[in-house]
Amino acid sequence: MESIDVKKISDEDLVRKIVEKNDTHLFAVLYDRYAGVVYNKCYGFSKNKEEAQDLTHDVFIRLFVKLRTFKGKSKFSTWLYSFTYNFCVNYVQRNKEKKKEKVTVVTDEIKEESNIDDIDDATLFELKSDKLAKALEMISPPEKMILLMKYQDEMSIKDISVGLDLGESAVKMRLKRAKEKVVKAYNEL
Repeated sequence: MESIDVKKISDEDLVRKIVEKNDTHLFAVLYDRYAGVVYNKCYGFSKNKEEAQDLTHDVFIRLFVKLRTFKGKSKFSTWLYSFTYNFCVNYVQRNKEKKKEKVTVVTDEIKEESNIDDIDDATLFELKSDKLAKALEMISPPEKMILLMKYQDEMSIKDISVGLDLGESAVKMRLKRAKEKVVKAYNEL
């Protein structure tokens, strides 16, 4: 049996070995590397420590099954972030359906105070954080996800494109629309 120095092995090689051998011990190494990051992402969606821990656990259970779908087109960490975001978005949407809670924003009656096409990143960063958090809760989970990927995780358009399996122009359009919606929601608060 070959000896592997798990501290020096890259994420991508580690994933390949886990998939080849269906090795739970190597998967534990991957878990140790990323549990904190995944927990923080899950906490960002749930705002509850116990729920975030449960979500993190569920992400890694699903990850073990889905690991063979990682093709190496991007860094593993980028793929894992997208995997985690998608899992959390699906969780939030299922939860909202179960609770039948709907936040409705009447977009037809919004007063245009500024030209929404001119929203740039600087405008987004000027918004007060507590009010911004409320506005983020008012937009759809996929819109929140793409904004967090870009601005919280500082992922490039290319990385988001690979992670979400979308073209770069589609990512740019979704970011633009999500920024517009969050600024509108923010201005209504």
